[in-house]
Amino acid sequence: MTLQEYRHPEVLVNTDWVAQHWKDTNIRIAEVDWDPTTGYNLGHVPGSVLVDWRKDMNHPLTRDIIDKSGFEALLGKLGIANDTSVILYGDFNNWFAAYAFWVFKYYGHGDVRIMNGGRKKWIDEKKELSTVGSTYPGTTYKAKGPNESLRAYIDYVRRAVGAGDIGLVDVRSPAEFKGEVFAPPEYPDERSLRAGHIPSAINQPWGQAVREDGTFKSAQELADLYQGKGVTPDKEIVTYCRIGERSSHTWFVLTYLLGYPRVKNYDGSWTEWGNGVKNPVER
Repeated sequence: MTLQEYRHPEVLVNTDWVAQHWKDTNIRIAEVDWDPTTGYNLGHVPGSVLVDWRKDMNHPLTRDIIDKSGFEALLGKLGIANDTSVILYGDFNNWFAAYAFWVFKYYGHGDVRIMNGGRKKWIDEKKELSTVGSTYPGTTYKAKGPNESLRAYIDYVRRAVGAGDIGLVDVRSPAEFKGEVFAPPEYPDERSLRAGHIPSAINQPWGQAVREDGTFKSAQELADLYQGKGVTPDKEIVTYCRIGERSSHTWFVLTYLLGYPRVKNYDGSWTEWGNGVKNPVER
């Protein structure tokens, strides 16, 4: 399989490419971790910088992503300029790297890509790891946007329930979708008050889009997977999960690998919907 079969192959690079280019002055490699103590701090791609998902991608007080000025400050601190090519990778098969990719596009960064297979594939291939944190000269970064066409809010999702031209895609596990569990076992503190799914949503778990090594399945396999569930490019698609990280992975697949023209990520996701008063829930 080659990357060229995807609609936008330019947003993916393989591990060999990163191994050859991480020293390039116009490239910045960034590892995006849920918990750096079990990721970046134990060893990372040489030359890569750390993006701590909880601290760097989220507003410190409001339930929201980092704001525009915070994004500019973060990229300036990491030595990323507006014309820098940013290569993201991370743990959990690139959940959090995909979320960061979504935020980068929300604020209009031009050249941002994902390392196919993420941290797991790099380690499985026994490629070089570094335990030394990397720093670079700071920049003055100027963000665009935000591009709200990439994001869905709860009022929009309420209007989408039952709308024939908008497809709601719940990318969580079947047990979460059916309301059998309130949260994945690894995140017991992030449960909602109600379990189940948003009415009219279909369940297409995010993990079915990747192979055992964490790389994305072929374009044809992905097309068959999603279109077989009625997730077709003629509709506007809204993806959601629990807090928006798994759904950003599916948003990336649909938008960039399959070329769907209208896909939004509902990052409020189930922790917002399942805690909302009078929000309808199905099981």
